[in-house]
Amino acid sequence: MNTVPFPQLQAFLSVARHRSFSGAANELSVSRSAVSQAVKQLEEQLRVVLFTRTTRSVALTDAGRRLVEEAGPGLRQLEAALTTASAQPGEAVGRLRLSTPQMAVPFVITPVLPAFRERHPRVEVEVVVEDRFVDIVAEGYDAGVRLTEAIERDMVQVRLTEAFRFVVVGAPSYLERHGTPQKPEDLLRHECIAYRSQTSGTIYAWELERGRRNWRVPVRGGVVTNDGHVMLSLAEAGAGLTYAFEPQVQEQLRTGRLKVVLEAYAPTVPGLFLYFPSRARRSGPLRLFVEAARELSIKAV
Repeated sequence: MNTVPFPQLQAFLSVARHRSFSGAANELSVSRSAVSQAVKQLEEQLRVVLFTRTTRSVALTDAGRRLVEEAGPGLRQLEAALTTASAQPGEAVGRLRLSTPQMAVPFVITPVLPAFRERHPRVEVEVVVEDRFVDIVAEGYDAGVRLTEAIERDMVQVRLTEAFRFVVVGAPSYLERHGTPQKPEDLLRHECIAYRSQTSGTIYAWELERGRRNWRVPVRGGVVTNDGHVMLSLAEAGAGLTYAFEPQVQEQLRTGRLKVVLEAYAPTVPGLFLYFPSRARRSGPLRLFVEAARELSIKAV
């Protein structure tokens, strides 16, 4: 193969990002059949199958996954270079794609993004909010936001917030009816609003600690959800206890709508971090976003 199939690669990476030919067609402003044809041409050139297709889903094959990991960063740099060539001297131009969990939005995205866009109006930013663990290289992201324990060791990490605690909380009305747990084991006898992980599909065991001892309590209750806002809303309504990171419930605690229980067992985590592959340091938009995030988000918690 003597020439780089740029349009075909672009279509392939868009399908890989969206897990959908229709989603790629919308992003690229072409027909679905055009995207399908481009991917087919690339598969014929490479003599490999890049996607496993069914009537309901599109998934990368091993060959497709390797191509995303190897070609994705290079293609993004090429796109950024072509766009930057048309920029005015000193003007930042490009595209930035970020993955973030819901919990980080009010403490990282909301305080940082408006100021960043005002400073760099020609940098397009896509923020994908999802609580599952994301392989940012394989899925075409420039960077992600996560707790440090969820970040691969080979990633560059930039601190965005100070350390904070995870706490068990409940409404006064619930505690009046059911009593206040005094030790982690007591949670097994309480109605707990549980969280189902989008990554593993399992119900999250609440993590508690005191001194050198740690607990993972397999809480249960009548409600299971994958949405933190639902958990807090139900807890405020007195439907049960729930588990949250403390900055997220500051207002409810201040006004008394929720109270912390088992405070002596609340674990502390290092905070939220922006992370990205070391080779991504060459991205101008990412470098500028890191600067803005360092300046603005660490004050939010």
